[in-house]
Amino acid sequence: MKEHSHDHGPLAGAAEIVRISCVRHTYEDGTTVHLCGLDFLAHAGARVAVLGPNGSGKTTMLFHILGLLKSQEGEVRVFGVSPADEWPAIRRRIGVVLQNVDEQLLAPTVIDDVAFSPRQYGLAEAEVLERAHRALELLGIDHLADRVPHNLSGGEKRKVALAGALVMDPELLILDEPFEGLDPASRTALLELMSSLARDRGMTIIMSTHDIDSVPEFADYAYVLAPGGKIALSGTPEELFASADVLAEGNIEPPILAELFARLRERDASAPPLALSVPDAVAALAEWKGCAG
Repeated sequence: MKEHSHDHGPLAGAAEIVRISCVRHTYEDGTTVHLCGLDFLAHAGARVAVLGPNGSGKTTMLFHILGLLKSQEGEVRVFGVSPADEWPAIRRRIGVVLQNVDEQLLAPTVIDDVAFSPRQYGLAEAEVLERAHRALELLGIDHLADRVPHNLSGGEKRKVALAGALVMDPELLILDEPFEGLDPASRTALLELMSSLARDRGMTIIMSTHDIDSVPEFADYAYVLAPGGKIALSGTPEELFASADVLAEGNIEPPILAELFARLRERDASAPPLALSVPDAVAALAEWKGCAG
């Protein structure tokens, strides 16, 4: 498999927030995940996608970043320290939404759930409620404040969990399958929110996803994990999705637009280069049609 050797990724001049270097973890059942091949890097303000089939180690990677697993070999650094050893020192700087959001929603009402972290940190109740309502408004769900979390739809639960992750204004946001259960409008709104958080607040966002079509819209940079945890590919979405055969080795279907442009080039060598957003694709195809006409 071809390996892109972008050791520093985009925003390389920015502060390094996360680094994972050749980490190995063996679970109790004997399953071993070896996150090696390329270093994983995320810099301040970067939006980073992690792709890979089931069993490739995406969750293992996220759990190491969150200090839930301690590396048995290799090195994990988050804000310059080992998260497994120094979690209390960095936990306030990190927000997280795991795939199973029901495990994160524990309070009797939505507002109490979102207010949980600031209360744990001992903030004054007025500031707690101000932060909680502001986070709910950011997600467009302040009207759910008094609802029981477990009576909400799957998409609403995910938004509540995200509000709870954002309530302390983290520098690093970890999202595991964030689009699961969201309708198209909510998905679009979440993509726009993540872009604004990175752009306006300098937030670093690491997202694990199976939603391949979201990656060109979301990511500055992406990593592809192969079965067993090998970090096989890294690059911008344009670099990764330019070669469908390389992705196929990692068991990953390319985005619809990538497949469309690849098939066009197979049929006509004069077809335009890859475009991964709908506006760019429309412009490229219109120009190509005009030239052909």
